[in-house]
Amino acid sequence: MFLEIMEFILYSGLIVLIAKYILVVTLRKLAENLSLKPKTIGDIAGFATSMPELLTISISSLNGLMNTSIFNVLSSNIINLIQYIGSVLFNNNRKELYNKAIKIDIILVIISIIIPIIIVWKDIEMNLFLIPTFLISYALFKYLNNNVHKLYLEKEDKEIEKQIQNEGKKEEGNTRKTILYTFILIGTGILLYVIGELLGDTLNNLCNQFNISQTIIGILLGFITSIPELITFIESQKHYKNDNMLGVIEATNNLLTSNILNLFIIQSVGIIFYSIFKNF
Repeated sequence: MFLEIMEFILYSGLIVLIAKYILVVTLRKLAENLSLKPKTIGDIAGFATSMPELLTISISSLNGLMNTSIFNVLSSNIINLIQYIGSVLFNNNRKELYNKAIKIDIILVIISIIIPIIIVWKDIEMNLFLIPTFLISYALFKYLNNNVHKLYLEKEDKEIEKQIQNEGKKEEGNTRKTILYTFILIGTGILLYVIGELLGDTLNNLCNQFNISQTIIGILLGFITSIPELITFIESQKHYKNDNMLGVIEATNNLLTSNILNLFIIQSVGIIFYSIFKNF
């Protein structure tokens, strides 16, 4: 059992380190190279920092550990919100939270935590019939997110456009860098897949051979896979030294995108894998 626990820590740690130092950094460089807005960069960071959840939830589901996956989503989403609040306080950006767009985004984040709590509390079966509801919910959350930003962050959007015009062009059109970052991302994805396979074997051994609760494994995975978000929350707010609001916009979109991806998209992938392979 000691060996499996050490393997669990090792593989989980590798996923976090790769996500932190390669995946997230490369995606940010790619986004800046293409002169993207903070909201878009936050969305991309949300996709990047959800990669560990995609791997752990997919692997858990492939191994028949559906309870592990839902507790992974729940703990990840809760921890993401706690880390986001901590990063805002750490960077002294509390006043930016009063913006209506940010408030609505945070409400959506809280809903993304309430839903898995209800699933666990009511012991709702995770089956294929939930997937259409999850996909529609994801589209609705993104629609609300996009529209509240248009309504309540018009001033910030104009300032961003000016910055892109004045500064963004120095990197714009750098095809070589874009190709390089793309190849790094592909290689990183392959590496994460291999490590994820090894982590899946370890999870299977811990749950089946040593009778460790799927709930405990899921919560532990939530803690581990949420570390990249903490890093991006803090770094995004430090990045915009002259405009705290832009950093909060990026961090908030990172948070929201990560949470709704975990709940609606990645959990749907887990359900599909579980439904296909549960009888094998």
